[in-house]
Amino acid sequence: MSGRFSRTIYVGNLPSDIRESEIEDLFYKYGRIMDIELKIPPRPPCYCFVEFDNARDAEEAIRGRDGYNFDGCRLRVELAHGGRGPSSSDRRGYGGGGGGGSGGGRFGVSRHSEYRVIVRGLPSSASWQDLKDHMRKAGDVCFAEVSRDSEGTFGIVDYTNYDDMKYAIRKLDDTEFRNPWARAYIRVRKYEGSRSRSRSRSPSRSRSPIRDRSATVSLQIVGAIRV
Repeated sequence: MSGRFSRTIYVGNLPSDIRESEIEDLFYKYGRIMDIELKIPPRPPCYCFVEFDNARDAEEAIRGRDGYNFDGCRLRVELAHGGRGPSSSDRRGYGGGGGGGSGGGRFGVSRHSEYRVIVRGLPSSASWQDLKDHMRKAGDVCFAEVSRDSEGTFGIVDYTNYDDMKYAIRKLDDTEFRNPWARAYIRVRKYEGSRSRSRSRSPSRSRSPIRDRSATVSLQIVGAIRV
């Protein structure tokens, strides 16, 4: 399936009166188009998914049309890493990860980093595109995904540097998140993964034998003095 994802692009910030034939006119010169899936939400902007015959054509389309001014709208064009349709792409990561947070193949420019936050309180309709747009108000986002657990819908966002991550926690915590279908106040915290917890426990295990040896030496010295 990753082959199809690598040749399918996401086109965002389309005008509300866009037609499928106009999308085809925008992208036909980059290669053979297999399918166009146009999404018209209740409120603009519209977006779509365009599937090419091969991945190289998709890459050329991104280079040629990302940032392109179409009818007064600056287009956002990138790989549709998570698939297509509201049940798949709208909940997948910018850079690959599945709806359950298990991750997947990594394509193109997106990547993980150690500067990660977790976003709680997202509405169930939140997509990774919505999350990325909201969180990059604080800095340079290199990865975003939306998933669910027993507490509800949440997001994981990676920044390219430490300062942007800290600024996001200060600036975006308890802010209103919006998309065309819902709005909610979110909580933004530094992501604490299992690796960081294991690192915090390891020093206590490594120090305990040292304390035992020093205590033994002290008892030997005291015993020698008494003798």
